[in-house]
Amino acid sequence: MACPTERSFSAAYADIYAQARAALIDTARRRRFIAYSDLVRRVTAFPLRPDDPRLHGILDEISRAEDAAGRGLLSIVVVHKTGDMMPGKGFFDLARFLGRDVADTEKFWSKEVAHVFAAWKG
Repeated sequence: MACPTERSFSAAYADIYAQARAALIDTARRRRFIAYSDLVRRVTAFPLRPDDPRLHGILDEISRAEDAAGRGLLSIVVVHKTGDMMPGKGFFDLARFLGRDVADTEKFWSKEVAHVFAAWKG
């Protein structure tokens, strides 16, 4: 039997996904980036931490769906608040899994950011 927290997460999943996706789209439309910590503050359907594997799973699903729709890996706009100011390792693992050439991460990142920003322009 799942613990109450897991049932609550499962029950709130669609709202969590929708809120996270809306925050990412808003960020991309403004040609900005959002820190993981700022993203979890915008997702109010369920309390998540920036390092929560469930958050990373949702970001993965959002990027897969957006990429399949031709709009690129939308979660590229979610970055570390300090340090490299880039997405986490899981993002690059997903990109590699989807066939992207990430050998030069900065070159890949720059190209994918441009694609996502163009997809959500205006």
